[in-house]
Amino acid sequence: MKTDGRSVRRRRSRSEGANSEPAITKQERAYRTIRERILSGAYGPGYRVVIDTLAVELGVSAVPVREAIRRLEAEGLIVYRPNAGAQVAPAEPGLYDEELTVLAVLEGYATALAAGEMRREDIARLKEINKRMSAAMERIDALSFGRLNQEFHSAVYDRCPNPSLVELLRDVGRRLDAIRRTVFVQIPYRGSASIDEHRELIAMIEAGAPFADIEAAARRHKLNTVESFREWRREHEPAAAAAAQR
Repeated sequence: MKTDGRSVRRRRSRSEGANSEPAITKQERAYRTIRERILSGAYGPGYRVVIDTLAVELGVSAVPVREAIRRLEAEGLIVYRPNAGAQVAPAEPGLYDEELTVLAVLEGYATALAAGEMRREDIARLKEINKRMSAAMERIDALSFGRLNQEFHSAVYDRCPNPSLVELLRDVGRRLDAIRRTVFVQIPYRGSASIDEHRELIAMIEAGAPFADIEAAARRHKLNTVESFREWRREHEPAAAAAAQR
């Protein structure tokens, strides 16, 4: 049987389209590139983000780079300075404290909402992540511990039935992530205490504890991190100030 050439081309085109991933826009590529450099520490606090230089490097016009920078400014990762242009946001320990406190309130409520939506497989997933956190702590792998901690809470967010609340949580989380990675990389995670608090939360969710009890436990868990950070500041900032005066 003869095959129409045009039919073959149409089928091939459909097949190729089904297997290929949609190409990202120039603006999205610029956004991802700059954001990754900020979060990895390649662009530290105060680093000047020169639009024309990045446009040349990425092979695009200045427009998508400028749009990407506006998005990063909205996330709090970039600020505009008079006569200096776009810069990576400066380190502000007080802001980290404030954002973490906001996260504690939001996360407590979101966790309590999510608890009622948790299935057996969700509980199993939380237990597995917590188990991997314990293994990371034992081998003193702080980076893996941090990633798993975020994965644990993200797994809870996935079951929160309030999408606006989840978006708020992720926005605050992104801002905290930027500060944590660019400035406070030496802040220790709370290790075994955090793992134990996760276990407590899992047990409460599994047992169907009252909404208010779960909310209070989740909020307390995050506020314990706030207090740990404040203690770290009390121990380290005087020494840093004394060293700067020498």
